[in-house]
Amino acid sequence: MTAHQTVPPATVQCDYCVVRHKAICAALSEQELSDFNRIARQRKIPAGRTITNTGDAAIAFANIISGVIKLTKTLPDGRQQIVGLQFPPDFLGRIFAEESPYNAEAATDVVLCAFPRDGFEAMLRRYPGLEHRLFQNTLDELDAAREWMLLLGRKSAREKVATFLHMIARRAGALGCSHVPDMNQARFTLPLTRSDTADYLGLTLETVSRQITNLKKNGIIELTDTREIVVPDMAALEEAAGE
Repeated sequence: MTAHQTVPPATVQCDYCVVRHKAICAALSEQELSDFNRIARQRKIPAGRTITNTGDAAIAFANIISGVIKLTKTLPDGRQQIVGLQFPPDFLGRIFAEESPYNAEAATDVVLCAFPRDGFEAMLRRYPGLEHRLFQNTLDELDAAREWMLLLGRKSAREKVATFLHMIARRAGALGCSHVPDMNQARFTLPLTRSDTADYLGLTLETVSRQITNLKKNGIIELTDTREIVVPDMAALEEAAGE
C-alpha cells in the first residue's frame, strides 16, 4: 500500500467509525483504542485505483471501512485472476510479510483505516487481544477459501452465480447498501462488472449473463439496472445457490 495511491489522509475518529465493533480493533479497550488512533489514518481511494501490486513492500495495513476491494494474481503471461474479494470490516495486508503477495484494487470507491506496518506490529506484540482477533480473522478467511473451493469444483453455473449474489446480499449492510425492512429481502449494487464476475466464478461472460437472466425470469432476483439487484426472498436465492 503506497502513499501516492491515496488522497491525503485524515485523522481517524474511532468513536464514530462504522466498523468500530466489527473490525479487528473491536478487541481493544478505550485506552488501547486511543493508542491505535494515534497511528491510524483514513484514506479514500476511487474505484479502479490500484492499492498495492504483487511484490510491493508491505509498509502499511488497513481495515476496510466502506467499499469493496478485489485481490488478483498475475500469471507469467500477463493474465490476471481474481482470487478474492474483501468487504467491510475485512483486514487488508499480510502481517509480518516483507512484500505484498497479491494485487489489490478498489472495485468500488473505498475508504480505509490505514496504519503503518511498524506501528501496527508493535501494537500486536503489546496487546494480545488484537493479535487473537487478527488470528481469528485469518481462520475465517481460510474457512471462506475452502467454501470457495467447493463452489469452483462442484457447483453448477446457476449455483455459482446464485452463491455469488447471496454472498453479496449477506454483506450488503457492511457495504453501505440498503436492506429492505424484511430481513429476508435485500437490495444492493454489484461491486464487480459481469466480466469480472465471470473471471471470479470461472465462467464465461455469456454464461454469467444467461444465469442472471434466468434467475430474474424465475423471480429469484429483480434488476433495476445492470448492476442494481433486489432479492425479494433470500431463502429462494439460498436454495438456488445449493446451500
